[in-house]
Amino acid sequence: MGLFRKKNSTNVRLNVINPKTSVSSRKWLVFIKPLIVLLCTLFLFSIYSNWQNILESWDKNPIRAYALTHKTEFTTNADIRETLSKEPALKGYFGQNIQEVKDKLLSIPWVKDVVVRKLYPDRLSITLVEHKPVAVWNDTNFVSEQGTVFSLPKDRVDIKDLPLLYGPDTEGKNVLEAWAKIKADLHARNLDLTSISVDSRGSWIIRLSNQVELRLGRGEWTSKIDRFVTIFPEINVPEGSRLAYVDLRYPYGAAVGFSPIRN
Repeated sequence: MGLFRKKNSTNVRLNVINPKTSVSSRKWLVFIKPLIVLLCTLFLFSIYSNWQNILESWDKNPIRAYALTHKTEFTTNADIRETLSKEPALKGYFGQNIQEVKDKLLSIPWVKDVVVRKLYPDRLSITLVEHKPVAVWNDTNFVSEQGTVFSLPKDRVDIKDLPLLYGPDTEGKNVLEAWAKIKADLHARNLDLTSISVDSRGSWIIRLSNQVELRLGRGEWTSKIDRFVTIFPEINVPEGSRLAYVDLRYPYGAAVGFSPIRN
């Protein structure tokens, strides 16, 4: 028997890394990473820049219906359909620019404001805010509560009780405010106002319910109306005539004019 026993040994295999291969692999990664980042950036930019076109490609039909959120007073469905049919033609849900629809509807002269929402897949929700006529302007248009001059078919509004205002379109608000003040002044003197006008120089003329025209000129009118109230009972109207106007543009007194009474 031998004096020594042979020990069991386990063979361990170790991979030997070639330094040259490791350096080459790192160099390749250093080169490829920026390239991957660049390609990803270009891909994302391409999607971003063509996003609208991508969305529009999903549209199968153009917008072809709308719903009003509330009943309108002057605007008809025919008005809305005709307006929406104007160029540019309506696109689909994703391709339609809401501002284009708003601009179309705001081209209706009596529409003050509009809110539009798209409803998938092919509808619009429309809220119209209309101007409210409070006076007839230059016999052909109207004035809103805010003094905005706008047009509206006369067969859609009862103009019987509306005051008559005249002047440059830029003076709508001023004339409307003057109407309220002068009417109150006349009412306190038991006189009724039917129309008021101002010219480009700021000269005022008012007409009373008895068809007498008061030429007030420029500036403050209260003292001139007081003068008219004072002299009116003393005016001697010729037979067969009526008092047509009282010119109060003078510092004192007034000039009067007459017109024949028509049978």
